[in-house]
Amino acid sequence: MSIREEKKQKTKQAIMDAAITLFSTNGFENTSIEELAKAAGVGKGTVYGYFQTKTEILHAFCEYELDQIHKELVKQANPNAPILEQVLTIYMTEFNHVTRNKEFGRIFMRQTVFPDENDAQDHLEIDDKYFQLLFPILKKAQDRGELRKNIELLHITRHFYGLYILIMSSWYTGRIPTEEVSSALELIFRQALEGLQPHSDSKSK
Repeated sequence: MSIREEKKQKTKQAIMDAAITLFSTNGFENTSIEELAKAAGVGKGTVYGYFQTKTEILHAFCEYELDQIHKELVKQANPNAPILEQVLTIYMTEFNHVTRNKEFGRIFMRQTVFPDENDAQDHLEIDDKYFQLLFPILKKAQDRGELRKNIELLHITRHFYGLYILIMSSWYTGRIPTEEVSSALELIFRQALEGLQPHSDSKSK
């Protein structure tokens, strides 16, 4: 990476870090671009050079999150690990990333799970990148006989994500403490997988 590119990355990260802090303390709607620029130590025009809207900052956070998930999966060094192990890696990485700042995580989840209709297209593009990460993993699990082949990959993805949202909600309400999130996810995913696995007499279907 060139020095210029490295500087650009640092500036972008500084803006994102400032957004995490300000969105958490002031709220998403009440944070202005001027405030973001001041907190990041850059000019207002510089912020617009990277992000046209505050929502674009959340999208950048999504893309960064997906990159972190990919790196964690690569660390496993075993693309054929059991599907339970892989989905736990994916969603625990997401949990740890999103909840570094609890209030920002709340805003982030609200904006991504229930996006504004004016933001629908950009949100779909993020979804597509998410699917590109998950679908190959789920397809290999189907090929290994860990998942039924008569269920569409999109539906399986929604199934796991829905369970993850349930655990996130329980964490935010205090029903599940941080140290128990991983075991709670493992339990609920394991239970789901028992229903997603093929029956012994239909594995070839």
